[in-house]
Amino acid sequence: MQFSFIDGGVAAAEGFTASGVLNKIKASRTTYDTALIYSDTICNAAGVFTQNRVKAECVKFTKKQIENGKAQAVIMNSGNANACTGSEGYENARKEAKAVSEKLKVSENDVLVCSTGVIGQQLPVQKILDGLDESVAKLSKTGNVEARQAIMTTDTKYKEVALETVIGGKKVKMGTMAKGSGMIHINLGTMLSVVTTDAAISSEMLEKALRISVAGTYNCVSIDGDTSTNDTLLILANGKAGNAEITSEGAAFDEFVEALNTLNTQMAMKIAADGEGATRLVTCNVVGADTVENARGLAKAVICSNLVKAAFFGADANWGRILDAMGYSGYFFTPEKTSVSFLSRAGSKRYFENGKQNGGDEKSIKVFDHGVPLNFDEDLAKKILLEEAVDILVELEDGSAKGTAWGCDLTYDYVKINGDYRT
Repeated sequence: MQFSFIDGGVAAAEGFTASGVLNKIKASRTTYDTALIYSDTICNAAGVFTQNRVKAECVKFTKKQIENGKAQAVIMNSGNANACTGSEGYENARKEAKAVSEKLKVSENDVLVCSTGVIGQQLPVQKILDGLDESVAKLSKTGNVEARQAIMTTDTKYKEVALETVIGGKKVKMGTMAKGSGMIHINLGTMLSVVTTDAAISSEMLEKALRISVAGTYNCVSIDGDTSTNDTLLILANGKAGNAEITSEGAAFDEFVEALNTLNTQMAMKIAADGEGATRLVTCNVVGADTVENARGLAKAVICSNLVKAAFFGADANWGRILDAMGYSGYFFTPEKTSVSFLSRAGSKRYFENGKQNGGDEKSIKVFDHGVPLNFDEDLAKKILLEEAVDILVELEDGSAKGTAWGCDLTYDYVKINGDYRT
Protein backbone atom coordinates (compact mmCIF):
# COMPACT_ATOMS: atom_id res chain seq x y z
CA MET A 1 0.00 0.00 0.00
CA GLN A 2 1.42 3.38 -1.03
CA PHE A 3 1.31 6.50 1.15
CA SER A 4 2.28 10.10 0.50
CA PHE A 5 2.87 12.35 3.48
CA ILE A 6 1.23 15.74 2.95
CA ASP A 7 0.77 19.05 4.76
CA GLY A 8 -2.36 20.14 6.56
CA GLY A 9 -2.59 18.07 9.73
CA VAL A 10 -6.16 17.84 10.98
CA ALA A 11 -7.30 20.15 8.15
CA ALA A 12 -5.76 18.04 5.36
CA ALA A 13 -8.84 15.89 4.68
CA GLU A 14 -11.66 17.27 2.53
CA GLY A 15 -14.28 19.22 4.48
CA PHE A 16 -12.16 19.84 7.60
CA THR A 17 -10.90 23.20 8.87
CA ALA A 18 -9.19 24.25 12.09
CA SER A 19 -8.16 27.29 14.10
CA GLY A 20 -6.19 28.33 17.15
CA VAL A 21 -6.58 31.42 19.34
CA LEU A 22 -5.16 32.81 22.57
CA ASN A 23 -7.75 33.14 25.36
CA LYS A 24 -5.30 33.49 28.27
CA ILE A 25 -6.68 30.43 30.06
CA LYS A 26 -3.40 30.48 31.94
CA ALA A 27 -2.38 34.08 32.63
CA SER A 28 1.25 33.55 31.65
CA ARG A 29 0.39 32.00 28.27
CA THR A 30 1.71 33.91 25.25
CA THR A 31 0.87 31.43 22.48
CA TYR A 32 -2.45 30.00 21.28
CA ASP A 33 -4.32 27.98 23.91
CA THR A 34 -7.68 27.05 22.34
CA ALA A 35 -8.08 24.91 19.22
CA LEU A 36 -11.22 24.28 17.18
CA ILE A 37 -11.66 21.54 14.55
CA TYR A 38 -14.73 21.50 12.32
CA SER A 39 -16.16 19.36 9.53
CA ASP A 40 -18.67 20.98 7.20
CA THR A 41 -20.69 17.75 7.27
CA ILE A 42 -21.59 15.35 10.06
CA CYS A 43 -18.96 12.68 10.77
CA ASN A 44 -18.96 9.15 12.00
CA ALA A 45 -16.80 9.21 15.10
CA ALA A 46 -15.11 7.06 17.72
CA GLY A 47 -12.80 7.56 20.64
CA VAL A 48 -10.69 5.86 23.27
CA PHE A 49 -10.05 7.36 26.67
CA THR A 50 -7.87 7.16 29.76
CA GLN A 51 -8.13 4.08 31.96
CA ASN A 52 -7.24 6.18 35.00
CA ARG A 53 -10.03 5.80 37.55
CA VAL A 54 -9.88 9.57 38.04
CA LYS A 55 -11.22 11.01 34.80
CA ALA A 56 -11.39 14.67 33.88
CA GLU A 57 -14.87 16.18 33.57
CA CYS A 58 -14.30 16.84 29.87
CA VAL A 59 -13.49 13.14 29.40
CA LYS A 60 -16.72 12.10 31.12
CA PHE A 61 -18.65 14.58 29.00
CA THR A 62 -17.08 13.61 25.67
CA LYS A 63 -17.47 9.88 26.34
CA LYS A 64 -21.19 10.52 26.68
CA GLN A 65 -21.32 12.80 23.63
CA ILE A 66 -19.69 10.22 21.36
CA GLU A 67 -21.89 7.31 22.38
CA ASN A 68 -24.03 7.82 19.26
CA GLY A 69 -20.98 7.51 17.01
CA LYS A 70 -21.38 11.01 15.57
CA ALA A 71 -19.49 14.30 15.82
CA GLN A 72 -18.88 17.47 13.80
CA ALA A 73 -16.62 19.67 15.91
CA VAL A 74 -13.95 19.38 18.60
CA ILE A 75 -12.88 22.19 20.92
CA MET A 76 -9.66 21.74 22.87
CA ASN A 77 -7.81 23.89 25.39
CA SER A 78 -4.47 23.85 27.14
CA GLY A 79 -3.57 25.47 30.45
CA ASN A 80 -6.30 23.80 32.50
CA ALA A 81 -7.25 20.10 32.61
CA ASN A 82 -10.79 20.57 33.98
CA ALA A 83 -10.03 17.49 36.09
CA CYS A 84 -11.20 16.84 39.66
CA THR A 85 -13.55 19.81 39.30
CA GLY A 86 -16.90 18.11 40.06
CA SER A 87 -20.28 19.10 38.70
CA GLU A 88 -19.13 22.65 37.95
CA GLY A 89 -16.39 21.28 35.72
CA TYR A 90 -18.84 19.02 33.89
CA GLU A 91 -21.21 21.94 33.39
CA ASN A 92 -18.36 24.01 31.99
CA ALA A 93 -17.67 21.32 29.38
CA ARG A 94 -21.36 21.33 28.48
CA LYS A 95 -21.32 25.12 28.17
CA GLU A 96 -18.47 24.87 25.68
CA ALA A 97 -20.35 22.34 23.56
CA LYS A 98 -23.52 24.42 23.63
CA ALA A 99 -21.73 27.62 22.65
CA VAL A 100 -19.80 25.94 19.83
CA SER A 101 -22.99 24.37 18.49
CA GLU A 102 -24.70 27.76 18.40
CA LYS A 103 -21.77 29.47 16.64
CA LEU A 104 -21.34 26.71 14.06
CA LYS A 105 -25.06 25.90 13.76
CA VAL A 106 -24.56 22.21 14.49
CA SER A 107 -26.16 19.90 17.03
CA GLU A 108 -24.92 20.31 20.59
CA ASN A 109 -24.67 16.51 20.76
CA ASP A 110 -22.07 16.57 17.98
CA VAL A 111 -19.49 18.77 19.74
CA LEU A 112 -16.64 17.08 21.61
CA VAL A 113 -14.60 18.79 24.33
CA CYS A 114 -11.00 18.18 25.43
CA SER A 115 -8.76 19.91 27.98
CA THR A 116 -5.17 19.58 29.16
CA GLY A 117 -3.10 21.32 31.80
CA VAL A 118 -3.21 21.77 35.55
CA ILE A 119 -5.44 19.38 37.52
CA GLY A 120 -7.79 20.58 40.25
CA GLN A 121 -8.55 24.14 39.16
CA GLN A 122 -11.89 25.25 37.74
CA LEU A 123 -11.72 26.01 34.04
CA PRO A 124 -12.21 29.73 33.32
CA VAL A 125 -14.78 28.76 30.72
CA GLN A 126 -15.98 32.31 30.05
CA LYS A 127 -12.61 33.11 28.47
CA ILE A 128 -13.17 30.30 25.97
CA LEU A 129 -16.74 31.40 25.29
CA ASP A 130 -15.65 35.00 24.79
CA GLY A 131 -13.07 33.87 22.25
CA LEU A 132 -15.41 31.67 20.21
CA ASP A 133 -16.22 34.32 17.61
CA GLU A 134 -12.51 34.52 16.81
CA SER A 135 -12.14 30.73 16.86
CA VAL A 136 -14.94 30.32 14.32
CA ALA A 137 -13.84 33.25 12.15
CA LYS A 138 -10.34 31.84 11.87
CA LEU A 139 -11.39 28.35 10.75
CA SER A 140 -9.43 27.54 7.60
CA LYS A 141 -7.50 24.86 5.73
CA THR A 142 -4.27 26.32 7.13
CA GLY A 143 -5.63 26.69 10.66
CA ASN A 144 -3.92 23.47 11.65
CA VAL A 145 -0.76 25.52 12.22
CA GLU A 146 -2.38 27.47 15.07
CA ALA A 147 -4.43 24.50 16.32
CA ARG A 148 -1.41 22.23 16.74
CA GLN A 149 0.28 24.91 18.89
CA ALA A 150 -2.83 25.63 20.95
CA ILE A 151 -2.89 22.18 22.58
CA MET A 152 0.77 22.18 23.65
CA THR A 153 1.69 22.36 27.34
CA THR A 154 5.26 21.30 28.20
CA ASP A 155 5.74 20.05 24.64
CA THR A 156 8.78 21.54 22.94
CA LYS A 157 7.61 20.55 19.45
CA TYR A 158 4.21 20.37 17.81
CA LYS A 159 3.09 16.90 16.76
CA GLU A 160 1.28 16.55 13.46
CA VAL A 161 1.13 14.17 10.49
CA ALA A 162 -1.09 13.87 7.40
CA LEU A 163 -1.08 11.41 4.54
CA GLU A 164 -2.82 10.59 1.30
CA THR A 165 -3.51 7.08 0.03
CA VAL A 166 -6.05 5.05 -1.94
CA ILE A 167 -8.78 3.06 -0.22
CA GLY A 168 -11.46 1.25 -2.15
CA GLY A 169 -10.19 2.82 -5.36
CA LYS A 170 -10.64 6.40 -4.08
CA LYS A 171 -8.09 8.96 -2.94
CA VAL A 172 -8.35 9.33 0.83
CA LYS A 173 -6.69 11.86 3.13
CA MET A 174 -6.06 11.39 6.84
CA GLY A 175 -4.52 13.86 9.28
CA THR A 176 -3.82 14.16 12.97
CA MET A 177 -2.39 16.34 15.71
CA ALA A 178 -1.53 15.53 19.30
CA LYS A 179 -0.02 16.93 22.44
CA GLY A 180 2.01 14.90 24.86
CA SER A 181 5.28 15.28 26.67
CA GLY A 182 4.80 14.15 30.27
CA MET A 183 2.32 12.21 32.41
CA ILE A 184 2.24 9.62 29.66
CA HIS A 185 1.78 5.89 30.17
CA ILE A 186 -0.94 5.09 27.73
CA ASN A 187 -3.65 2.46 28.04
CA LEU A 188 -6.45 2.65 25.46
CA GLY A 189 -5.95 6.32 24.86
CA THR A 190 -3.34 9.00 24.44
CA MET A 191 -2.62 12.44 25.81
CA LEU A 192 -4.83 14.54 23.54
CA SER A 193 -5.09 13.56 19.90
CA VAL A 194 -7.56 14.00 17.07
CA VAL A 195 -7.53 12.11 13.78
CA THR A 196 -9.61 13.41 10.85
CA THR A 197 -10.29 11.66 7.55
CA ASP A 198 -12.53 12.02 4.53
CA ALA A 199 -12.85 8.24 4.21
CA ALA A 200 -16.34 6.73 4.34
CA ILE A 201 -16.45 4.22 7.19
CA SER A 202 -19.18 3.33 9.67
CA SER A 203 -18.91 4.33 13.32
CA GLU A 204 -18.68 0.68 14.36
CA MET A 205 -15.79 -0.10 12.01
CA LEU A 206 -14.13 3.22 12.85
CA GLU A 207 -14.02 2.24 16.51
CA LYS A 208 -12.75 -1.23 15.65
CA ALA A 209 -9.98 0.21 13.47
CA LEU A 210 -9.03 2.69 16.17
CA ARG A 211 -8.70 0.03 18.85
CA ILE A 212 -6.67 -2.26 16.58
CA SER A 213 -4.31 0.58 15.71
CA VAL A 214 -3.94 1.96 19.23
CA ALA A 215 -2.85 -1.41 20.62
CA GLY A 216 0.38 -1.39 18.62
CA THR A 217 1.08 2.34 18.46
CA TYR A 218 -0.09 4.76 21.15
CA ASN A 219 -0.42 2.04 23.79
CA CYS A 220 3.25 1.23 23.26
CA VAL A 221 4.46 4.67 24.38
CA SER A 222 5.59 5.58 27.87
CA ILE A 223 7.40 8.68 29.08
CA ASP A 224 7.16 8.52 32.86
CA GLY A 225 4.77 5.75 33.89
CA ASP A 226 1.91 8.14 34.73
CA THR A 227 -1.45 7.66 33.01
CA SER A 228 -3.14 11.04 32.66
CA THR A 229 -6.64 11.88 33.87
CA ASN A 230 -7.32 13.42 30.44
CA ASP A 231 -6.00 10.93 27.87
CA THR A 232 -8.23 11.12 24.81
CA LEU A 233 -7.90 9.97 21.21
CA LEU A 234 -10.73 10.90 18.84
CA ILE A 235 -11.28 10.04 15.19
CA LEU A 236 -13.78 11.69 12.84
CA ALA A 237 -14.62 10.48 9.32
CA ASN A 238 -16.90 12.58 7.08
CA GLY A 239 -17.02 10.30 3.99
CA LYS A 240 -16.15 13.04 1.48
CA ALA A 241 -13.59 10.84 -0.30
CA GLY A 242 -16.48 9.03 -1.94
CA ASN A 243 -15.30 5.47 -1.37
CA ALA A 244 -17.93 2.82 -0.73
CA GLU A 245 -18.61 3.02 3.01
CA ILE A 246 -16.60 0.47 4.96
CA THR A 247 -19.16 -1.43 7.01
CA SER A 248 -17.36 -4.74 7.57
CA GLU A 249 -13.94 -6.32 7.57
CA GLY A 250 -12.28 -6.93 4.24
CA ALA A 251 -9.71 -5.41 1.88
CA ALA A 252 -10.90 -1.81 2.27
CA PHE A 253 -10.98 -2.10 6.06
CA ASP A 254 -7.45 -3.53 6.05
CA GLU A 255 -6.30 -0.62 3.90
CA PHE A 256 -7.88 1.85 6.31
CA VAL A 257 -6.20 0.21 9.32
CA GLU A 258 -2.84 0.21 7.56
CA ALA A 259 -3.14 3.93 6.82
CA LEU A 260 -4.20 4.63 10.40
CA ASN A 261 -1.30 2.56 11.73
CA THR A 262 1.14 4.52 9.59
CA LEU A 263 -0.23 7.79 10.95
CA ASN A 264 -0.34 6.67 14.58
CA THR A 265 3.13 5.12 14.50
CA GLN A 266 4.59 8.43 13.37
CA MET A 267 2.78 10.20 16.20
CA ALA A 268 3.84 7.64 18.82
CA MET A 269 7.46 8.25 17.89
CA LYS A 270 7.05 12.03 17.93
CA ILE A 271 5.49 11.92 21.41
CA ALA A 272 8.19 9.64 22.82
CA ALA A 273 10.97 11.77 21.33
CA ASP A 274 9.54 14.89 22.99
CA GLY A 275 9.25 13.47 26.49
CA GLU A 276 9.73 16.07 29.19
CA GLY A 277 13.43 16.82 29.48
CA ALA A 278 14.32 14.05 27.03
CA THR A 279 17.54 14.12 25.03
CA ARG A 280 16.97 10.99 22.95
CA LEU A 281 14.25 8.74 21.57
CA VAL A 282 14.57 5.14 22.75
CA THR A 283 12.87 2.39 20.73
CA CYS A 284 12.75 -1.21 21.90
CA ASN A 285 12.11 -3.84 19.23
CA VAL A 286 11.40 -7.39 20.43
CA VAL A 287 11.48 -10.09 17.77
CA GLY A 288 11.01 -13.86 18.00
CA ALA A 289 8.46 -13.84 20.83
CA ASP A 290 5.76 -16.49 21.15
CA THR A 291 2.88 -13.97 20.96
CA VAL A 292 2.41 -10.35 19.92
CA GLU A 293 1.10 -9.59 23.41
CA ASN A 294 4.31 -10.86 25.00
CA ALA A 295 6.49 -9.05 22.45
CA ARG A 296 4.78 -5.73 23.09
CA GLY A 297 4.68 -6.28 26.84
CA LEU A 298 8.39 -7.03 27.03
CA ALA A 299 9.26 -4.04 24.85
CA LYS A 300 7.17 -1.69 26.95
CA ALA A 301 8.64 -3.06 30.20
CA VAL A 302 12.09 -2.14 28.94
CA ILE A 303 11.27 1.42 27.91
CA CYS A 304 9.28 1.97 31.13
CA SER A 305 12.19 1.06 33.40
CA ASN A 306 13.60 4.14 35.14
CA LEU A 307 16.92 2.37 35.45
CA VAL A 308 17.04 1.72 31.70
CA LYS A 309 15.97 5.30 30.99
CA ALA A 310 18.66 6.69 33.33
CA ALA A 311 21.30 4.50 31.68
CA PHE A 312 20.38 5.93 28.29
CA PHE A 313 20.71 9.46 29.66
CA GLY A 314 24.26 8.55 30.65
CA ALA A 315 24.91 6.65 27.39
CA ASP A 316 25.77 3.62 29.55
CA ALA A 317 25.38 0.26 27.77
CA ASN A 318 23.98 -1.36 30.91
CA TRP A 319 22.20 -4.27 29.23
CA GLY A 320 21.62 -5.98 32.58
CA ARG A 321 18.87 -3.48 33.34
CA ILE A 322 17.11 -4.52 30.13
CA LEU A 323 17.14 -8.20 31.11
CA ASP A 324 16.02 -7.27 34.61
CA ALA A 325 13.02 -5.29 33.31
CA MET A 326 12.01 -8.13 31.01
CA GLY A 327 12.33 -10.59 33.87
CA TYR A 328 9.96 -8.82 36.23
CA SER A 329 7.50 -7.80 33.50
CA GLY A 330 5.41 -10.96 33.82
CA TYR A 331 5.62 -11.62 30.07
CA PHE A 332 7.08 -14.91 28.85
CA PHE A 333 10.50 -15.29 27.25
CA THR A 334 13.42 -17.70 27.56
CA PRO A 335 16.44 -15.86 29.04
CA GLU A 336 18.89 -18.52 27.82
CA LYS A 337 17.81 -17.89 24.22
CA THR A 338 17.83 -14.10 24.45
CA SER A 339 20.22 -11.71 22.70
CA VAL A 340 20.45 -7.92 23.07
CA SER A 341 21.96 -5.33 20.74
CA PHE A 342 22.12 -1.53 20.61
CA LEU A 343 21.58 0.02 17.19
CA SER A 344 21.68 3.47 15.71
CA ARG A 345 18.68 4.45 13.59
CA ALA A 346 20.69 3.52 10.47
CA GLY A 347 21.61 0.18 12.00
CA SER A 348 18.02 -0.55 12.94
CA LYS A 349 16.79 0.30 9.45
CA ARG A 350 19.33 -2.05 7.97
CA TYR A 351 18.36 -4.85 10.35
CA PHE A 352 14.66 -4.71 9.56
CA GLU A 353 15.33 -4.45 5.83
CA ASN A 354 17.88 -7.25 5.68
CA GLY A 355 17.03 -9.34 8.72
CA LYS A 356 20.54 -9.20 10.10
CA GLN A 357 23.05 -6.91 11.75
CA ASN A 358 26.75 -7.14 12.40
CA GLY A 359 28.02 -6.39 15.88
CA GLY A 360 31.13 -4.27 15.95
CA ASP A 361 30.42 -1.84 13.11
CA GLU A 362 29.52 1.80 13.69
CA LYS A 363 25.79 1.20 13.40
CA SER A 364 25.18 -1.63 15.86
CA ILE A 365 26.75 -3.59 18.68
CA LYS A 366 25.66 -6.85 20.27
CA VAL A 367 26.19 -6.97 24.03
CA PHE A 368 24.40 -10.17 25.10
CA ASP A 369 24.15 -13.34 23.04
CA HIS A 370 21.96 -16.37 23.83
CA GLY A 371 22.04 -15.76 27.55
CA VAL A 372 25.77 -15.02 27.67
CA PRO A 373 27.42 -11.59 28.14
CA LEU A 374 29.85 -10.47 25.44
CA ASN A 375 33.09 -8.55 25.66
CA PHE A 376 32.12 -5.51 23.60
CA ASP A 377 33.68 -2.19 22.67
CA GLU A 378 32.46 0.24 25.35
CA ASP A 379 33.57 3.26 23.33
CA LEU A 380 31.58 2.14 20.29
CA ALA A 381 28.56 1.41 22.48
CA LYS A 382 28.72 4.90 23.97
CA LYS A 383 29.03 6.43 20.50
CA ILE A 384 25.82 4.66 19.44
CA LEU A 385 23.99 5.51 22.67
CA LEU A 386 24.83 9.21 22.34
CA GLU A 387 22.77 9.50 19.15
CA GLU A 388 19.41 11.28 19.29
CA ALA A 389 17.55 8.10 18.33
CA VAL A 390 18.72 4.73 19.64
CA ASP A 391 17.14 1.29 19.25
CA ILE A 392 17.32 -1.68 21.58
CA LEU A 393 17.00 -4.94 19.67
CA VAL A 394 15.92 -7.94 21.75
CA GLU A 395 16.10 -11.18 19.79
CA LEU A 396 14.22 -14.16 21.21
CA GLU A 397 13.78 -17.69 19.93
CA ASP A 398 10.34 -18.42 21.33
CA GLY A 399 8.30 -17.86 18.16
CA SER A 400 7.82 -15.42 15.28
CA ALA A 401 5.91 -12.56 16.92
CA LYS A 402 7.35 -9.07 17.26
CA GLY A 403 6.49 -5.86 19.07
CA THR A 404 7.80 -2.32 19.44
CA ALA A 405 7.59 0.28 22.20
CA TRP A 406 8.81 3.86 22.30
CA GLY A 407 10.15 5.92 25.18
CA CYS A 408 12.95 8.33 26.09
CA ASP A 409 15.74 8.85 28.55
CA LEU A 410 15.22 10.17 32.09
CA THR A 411 17.03 13.44 32.69
CA TYR A 412 17.56 16.06 35.39
CA ASP A 413 15.28 18.38 33.42
CA TYR A 414 12.29 16.04 33.90
CA VAL A 415 12.45 16.75 37.64
CA LYS A 416 12.92 20.48 37.06
CA ILE A 417 9.90 20.67 34.74
CA ASN A 418 7.62 18.79 37.11
CA GLY A 419 8.91 20.18 40.39
CA ASP A 420 6.88 23.38 40.06
CA TYR A 421 4.44 22.57 37.22
CA ARG A 422 1.36 23.84 39.07
CA THR A 423 2.89 27.17 40.10
